[in-house]
Amino acid sequence: MKEHGVLRRVTAEDADDLARHLTGWEQVYDQITCGAFAGGLDELRLPEVQVFRERINQSVHQACRVRADALWFGLPLELEATRINGRKAGVASVMARPGGKDFELVTPRGHDIYGIVVSRSLCEERARRHGCAGALAALEGAEILRVEPAARTACLRQLSALLEGVGEEVWEEEGDPDAAATEAMQQGIVDTLLDMLGATRIEAAALKSQQRRHRIVAKARDYLFAHRHRAVTIPELCEHACVSRRTLQYCFDDVLGVSPVVYLRRLRLNAIRRMLLEEPPHGRGIGLLAGDWGIDNVSQFSSDYKKLFGKSPSAYARRAGRTG
Repeated sequence: MKEHGVLRRVTAEDADDLARHLTGWEQVYDQITCGAFAGGLDELRLPEVQVFRERINQSVHQACRVRADALWFGLPLELEATRINGRKAGVASVMARPGGKDFELVTPRGHDIYGIVVSRSLCEERARRHGCAGALAALEGAEILRVEPAARTACLRQLSALLEGVGEEVWEEEGDPDAAATEAMQQGIVDTLLDMLGATRIEAAALKSQQRRHRIVAKARDYLFAHRHRAVTIPELCEHACVSRRTLQYCFDDVLGVSPVVYLRRLRLNAIRRMLLEEPPHGRGIGLLAGDWGIDNVSQFSSDYKKLFGKSPSAYARRAGRTG
């Protein structure tokens, strides 16, 4: 029998483990704040619509891409603003990105967001029926949308009911809904989304100054990856980016919400965390993996690693059968 809908719930103790569970996405998560990671995902998959709720206790940098034939809309709940491509979204906003294009999120502690992924064809078809195809086309390239609070609340209420209430009854007690019920559900989700977007005010594109700050951060990050086998200093990054130390500091604070020193240290530790969890394990010791990222003080590395992730590197290594 054809699968019409799948509802599932996932919990994770590792950032990338959570990222991998979101169906149809390419994602890499870097944990920024210190402490044991705890994340949860509720996901409803229909043939042309995906609805999910993601909750994470730590601040995370997310590199994301949704499938090419879709549109993504994100409704954050947290009071502290989520950043999308370096811009603060705000609690009363909707974030949006087309499929097939890379984008970045920096989510705060206590991150809580509802997401909707809709096939472009279905969204356009329903928009034509509602007479708002022009408004939908105007959203192309938008990142932050300001919508009416009442419409946003109505959309959140429907998404919550699907994932927490109605969804339980439909999928767990009655089995898969039939094709007609699935189609009606999809259309209902998209129509509610379009109603919310009907009175959208699109935030102006990022100012040139914002775009420049984002480019400087990306340039510094790329330089670190290119020279990861040795310790890279802040003065070196400043020289490479052709900016002062003060400017580099301001760019990182504005785009990522942390200093360059803290972020670059976190970036190294997250990269090593991923290597420790690789399958199949490549058999190299922890000290050698740290050395690959320009870290020669293994004792300090172990201390920093445990402070960030709440577990020692050896505890992570045991999950992949690696020691040393």
